[in-house]
This record gives sequence, C-alpha cells and structure tokens, in this order.
Amino acid sequence: MSIFGRFKLTKCSIEHINNQGIIVITSACQLGSSDNNSNMVSKEIFKKVRQLEIQTKGLVNTLFGGEYTSAFKGRGMTFSEVRPYQFGDDIRQIDWNVTARTGDPYIKVFEEEREQTLMLVVDVSPSNYFGSEGQRKIDLATELSAVLAFSAIKNNDKVGLLLFTDRVEKVIHPRKGRTHVLRLIRELYSFKPSGLQTDVSQALNYANRLLNRRSILILVSDLQSPDFQKQLRITHQKHDLVNIIIEDRFENELPDLGVIPYYDAESGRYVWVDTSSKTVRKVFGERRENRKAQLEQMFRKYGIDSVHVHTNRSYIEPLMNFFKRRSRRY
Repeated sequence: MSIFGRFKLTKCSIEHINNQGIIVITSACQLGSSDNNSNMVSKEIFKKVRQLEIQTKGLVNTLFGGEYTSAFKGRGMTFSEVRPYQFGDDIRQIDWNVTARTGDPYIKVFEEEREQTLMLVVDVSPSNYFGSEGQRKIDLATELSAVLAFSAIKNNDKVGLLLFTDRVEKVIHPRKGRTHVLRLIRELYSFKPSGLQTDVSQALNYANRLLNRRSILILVSDLQSPDFQKQLRITHQKHDLVNIIIEDRFENELPDLGVIPYYDAESGRYVWVDTSSKTVRKVFGERRENRKAQLEQMFRKYGIDSVHVHTNRSYIEPLMNFFKRRSRRY
C-alpha cells in the first residue's frame, strides 16, 4: 500500500518511483480514503468523474467517435484471409499460390491495423489553474482529455497519461478500457503537482523515451514554457504529435480595470499594472500576438497540427474542424 497526498492507493501496481520522484503506474489503482476528510474529497471527485463521463461519452457517441477514427488512421494493412475472386476485384490482390492449388482464382483480403496508442501529455503547472470566466484552463484540459480518451477506447486504442510541470510529475502507462479512462480522469481532477513552472521539453523527452512504438501524442498545454523547439521537432519525427493550446481571454487582452495587482503563479511575484493605460494594454496585446505568431510559424515549419481552444468558448467546433482537416489530408 502506498499513500500519495490525501489518498490511499490500494491494490495498485507501481512500476517504480524513480530518482526524479516521478510516480510511474502500470495498472489501474483503486482509490480508498485515508481519513474522513479524504472520504468527502473522494466522493466529490467521483461525482465529477461520473458527470464528465456522461457528458463526454455523449459527445463521443454523437460527434467525435467516428471523426477520431478518420483523423487517426491505423499503422497499416495486415493480411486477414483469402476468398474466391469476384468480378470487379483488383487482380493485383490474387493469391497465386492458393489459385494454383485449387484451380480457382482467390484473392488476399487485408484489413487496417487499427489498434494504436494515444498518450495524453497534460500540463498541470500553476498557470493552468487560471480562469477568468468560470472555467479554469485545467478544467478544459481535463474535459478535452476525457473526450479524446473515450474516443480512443471506442476504437479499441490504448490510452496513457503523463502529467508535467517543470518536471514529469506522474505517468500512467497506456491501457484499454473504460475503468482505465476513469482512472485517468480521476487523476486529472485530484492530482496536486509539486512543480511551480513549465518545461515542455522535459515532458516530450520523457514521452519519447517511454513510447517505443509510433503513437498518437497529444500535448495539452498553454505552452508558457522556455524554448522547446528541438524536442518538438524530435517528437514530431517519432510520433503523430498534436498540440492543443489552451488560452484564456484575459491572458491575451488586458481588461480596463485601473491599477490592479497581477500575480504570476509560476514565479510567485506580484506586479502592479495600470490597465487603464492604452499603451500598456497595446504593448501587452502585441507581445501576446507575437508569441502566438512565433508558435504558429514553428508548427508550420515542421508540419505539426495544432488546435486552439479557449476557456470562454466551446471546444466542439475547433476540435471538429481539426478532425475534418486531418481526415481530408490523410
């Protein structure tokens, strides 16, 4: 039995806690309570997980399930069987050995090798606990992760989770099944990170070493991180990399509220800002736009897919548009 934070994880197969303090879990864990207060927290989290399952599975069944299959193709074609030749079949698929033995023409039938691995690499650094209009970035990241995870298991794919800040905080190895996906969602709701900043490069580097086969790797982050261009390029070469960039409106534009304190959650510093100044608001907006333009230029340079979602808007349209773009391209 091991205790993490306020919860007891029982009947849990832990591969190791490495010398960087990363918790690596290879199988599902049952969540038990360590005290009465934890019982209340556990019930609250269970309720959230159940509500999110109902909400996201509805979207998967009606919208995203089929789009996910079209957007993320299998690794290739595998031989399934031979059957008698029928008029209109491609003669290039004739199995000449079977045809010679039987005296009748037979063709080879191939099926798409559908099973894949989806690895969700989710940023849980302090900046993602910000939200100006009722929804925090981490809440949006959790819901998106649930949609993608349920879409994956609907297609019999494995799903794993890597949580990171300025270090890799926790890794849950890819597995199949509803119970496993609920475990991932519960982890997103309950995990308390120890890191105070963001390092995308470390997370991608760890994921590259973890995943031996080509996988779908979805990075969910606000990308407020030091330079990660090199690791982004390496990851894109090894895996099918997609960036989901989570934004909040007040991180892109300053509201006119007079002189107010701004708190940087990742440095712990307070800064007083005169938001009534048009010059201040203009410079702030220009810097944000320049940063976004640099990211988009980098994504185009390497041919990496990206999706922008916002805490004050529905993610359904941008996600559907992304799936459709990929389906047309592939």
